[in-house]
Amino acid sequence: MNKQSNQTAAGKVAGKTAAVHAVVAQEAFRANDELLAALETTPAGLDEEQIEARLHRDGINEVSHEKPPHWSLQLLRAFKNPFIIVLLVLAVVQIFATPDDMSGPIIIAVMVAISVLLNFTQEFRSSRAAENLKAMVRNTATVTRKASDGHSEQIEVPVVELVAGDIVHLGAGDMVPGDLRLLSAKDLFISQAILTGESLPVEKSAPARMSGPQHYDNALELPTVCYMGTNVISGTATAVVVATGARSYLGSLAHSMSGQRVQTSFDRGVKSVSWLLIRFMAVMVPVVFLINGLDKHNWTEAFLFALSVAVGLTPEMLPLIVTANLSKGALAMSRRKVVVKRLNAIQNFGAMDVLCTDKTGTLTLDKIVLERHLDLDGEESDEALEFGYLNSRFQTGLKNLMDKAVLEHRDLEAAAMRYRVIDEIPFDFQRRRMSVVVAKDDGEHLLICKGAVEEMLSICAYARVGDVTEPMTDERRRDIKEMTHKLNEDGLRVLVVAVQREPSHDRPYSVADESDLIAVGCLAFLDPPKDSAATAIRALHQHGVEVKVITGDNEAVTRKICREVGLDVAHSAQGKQIELLDDAALDELVARTTVFAKMSPLQKARVVRSLQRQGHTVGFLGDGINDAPALHDADVGISVDTATDIAKESADIILLEKNLMVLEEGVLEGRVTFGNIMKYIKMTASSNFGNVLSMLIASAFLPFLPMLPLQILVLNLLYDISQLSIPFDRMDEDYLRKPRKWDAGDIGRFMVWVGPASSVFDMTTFLLLWYVFGANSAAHQSLFQSGWFIESLLTQTLVVHMIRTRKIPFLQSSAAAPVLGLTTAIIVIGMLLPYTAIGAKIGMMEMPPVYFAWLALTVVAYCALTQLVKVVYTRRYGRWL
Repeated sequence: MNKQSNQTAAGKVAGKTAAVHAVVAQEAFRANDELLAALETTPAGLDEEQIEARLHRDGINEVSHEKPPHWSLQLLRAFKNPFIIVLLVLAVVQIFATPDDMSGPIIIAVMVAISVLLNFTQEFRSSRAAENLKAMVRNTATVTRKASDGHSEQIEVPVVELVAGDIVHLGAGDMVPGDLRLLSAKDLFISQAILTGESLPVEKSAPARMSGPQHYDNALELPTVCYMGTNVISGTATAVVVATGARSYLGSLAHSMSGQRVQTSFDRGVKSVSWLLIRFMAVMVPVVFLINGLDKHNWTEAFLFALSVAVGLTPEMLPLIVTANLSKGALAMSRRKVVVKRLNAIQNFGAMDVLCTDKTGTLTLDKIVLERHLDLDGEESDEALEFGYLNSRFQTGLKNLMDKAVLEHRDLEAAAMRYRVIDEIPFDFQRRRMSVVVAKDDGEHLLICKGAVEEMLSICAYARVGDVTEPMTDERRRDIKEMTHKLNEDGLRVLVVAVQREPSHDRPYSVADESDLIAVGCLAFLDPPKDSAATAIRALHQHGVEVKVITGDNEAVTRKICREVGLDVAHSAQGKQIELLDDAALDELVARTTVFAKMSPLQKARVVRSLQRQGHTVGFLGDGINDAPALHDADVGISVDTATDIAKESADIILLEKNLMVLEEGVLEGRVTFGNIMKYIKMTASSNFGNVLSMLIASAFLPFLPMLPLQILVLNLLYDISQLSIPFDRMDEDYLRKPRKWDAGDIGRFMVWVGPASSVFDMTTFLLLWYVFGANSAAHQSLFQSGWFIESLLTQTLVVHMIRTRKIPFLQSSAAAPVLGLTTAIIVIGMLLPYTAIGAKIGMMEMPPVYFAWLALTVVAYCALTQLVKVVYTRRYGRWL
């Protein structure tokens, strides 16, 4: 990629997110009164005049998103192809040069119309499907504002009307409506999964409870700030809005995703091949014109002949074949619950050799499960599980993900039914634990406490070891911490369970009762890998696609999951390491690293661009806002229908199911598509080169045109029709085993090797017609032209079967039925054409029967020579298609 193209979405994000970080970091630990004064607001809120002024200054609180262009613009874009432009120019020239003969322009117009309409229809339908996947919800926020009489009141307002300085009230289930700095909070638990990928919620607190300003590498880690788009899981809070709309963290990411996308490997490949063929045509056509004009002194006839050669040289079916292949691939993917937004992404799938993916929901189930329940020696313990179940079962507050995981053990419900709840001590973030008190019919109270390791060990005076209760020693505490640390290193999150029994009484329980407890064991939780993940990754590896995991989640958790699904975790890196590296050092790190954890949006996109700099075609699978820059920059961006709107807008492909196995199918579909496109390009380029070479030689020696301009157009039309079945052809298994990329140099080399093979037999046909059949004067030119027309059409059409596989055609590899049927039909039509009225009208005549014996010999010899060239070429260059 060139330097200019590196100024991509990620580059634009850098300035925006850095600015957001600077603003929120500055406000994160200010005293409340200073902050409110800086924002020119008060705890009583803003009045109508202030709100109006700020809406005028900052705009509405809405995240910008890219809307699909109007259908007319999409239609015009479908014409943006160098070959379509060349064909239209040639058609216009022909209209002015031969106003009485419109057959040529009509043929060209039909080809262009089919290609453009196919492309437009698929893109238009896909963009509409992607739009329909969006769930548009009208949200409101609870704010304190001043009424017209000067009194303040809490009211519900549409989120879009929120302004900086508004006082916002949050409760469980609310979506955070802007970037907020907390003024006060109680037990506030926020899910930032939409921004970070972290499946577990994080604690947020007002700055009064913090120890003072602290340094955070990532703005998302600031404990006093809540970000637009995140969700309140539990607790309540009052906060002040510091940024809305485009000025918010979410808005800065969304804004950077609009505008021109980076050229993908498909775009660069088509462009290079197109200009190679156009340059070839620009050289050959003037040469044909000059040789004919100087030799025959009829410059008008020479011009028309050169114009026909130009049309013959132009692979006018390329846009149609490419679009048909891509559309067929998109249709096949739609049956697998995949929406293809941009057709080019199908081929990029096939070229992809590195897939970058997030962890949550892709490799994992995106669901916390209770992985282990252990005693204090690390052995499986049913007692720890039963006490943990009672604690989760009888708490009355909002149950978190770990409580829900414990309650999945429905087999313990019968045992729980024997208890009744007496009291509870709710969870808070200072204690980081919660307790319930239950009792059976015997009246004895059982306090069951569950919480974070450090906080639990600080209130435990005893430890249950087997059936014995022992005093909790410092050594025992160290052993428990060491055990739980190892579990953490394996990616598990650990809670300790402790109990205390005491006689029945009527007084309420309080935090003071959480003392001198007996530690009985611990519960370890994990977001486990999907059963299909390891199989899918193995299949991708077998097809030459390397998988790298880029996530905002914890490194230990990510390494554990990656190890379980078969990824190499010898090398991993965190976002803070990447932040310090220049491009050269980053390239070296990325080349050897499989796991990237704690990554910001900019860092994810930098990794994608680093891989592209190293010559890789990169796919990125993500669904969060933090994935949008990387999705935008990747050669093929892949998202899911449950993703954020920004992620879906940035993606090329949307999966209706988050399943890696679908990606493997997409890779193979992409390679089939690319292979069939390359068949057409190489067939047409080599065939056209051979034909022009033959025409140059014939024009220099014949006293008449080797073929009339209209005959060339008919020949070209019949050959083009024979190519229409290529999108339905199959590819050999060995071709699908590794990624395939565009290589204009290889196509040029292929033309030079294979094209002259057909010219050799064109020459033998010329000699045959001149000497054996006596077509050696202008009076017999119709015989010569008819004979060469048939031979040229047969060799051109049969070369489809020779070039479509590196194996021996018909014996080791046969084309699909549509290809066999259509090529056979065209050969029959071509041989019968001289015997029809249409043939006579375009200057053809019947051929003597003995000609077809010579023709059969020529075709067999041509196939043998082409197969020999194929073997030599493949051995020398290691590839055929």
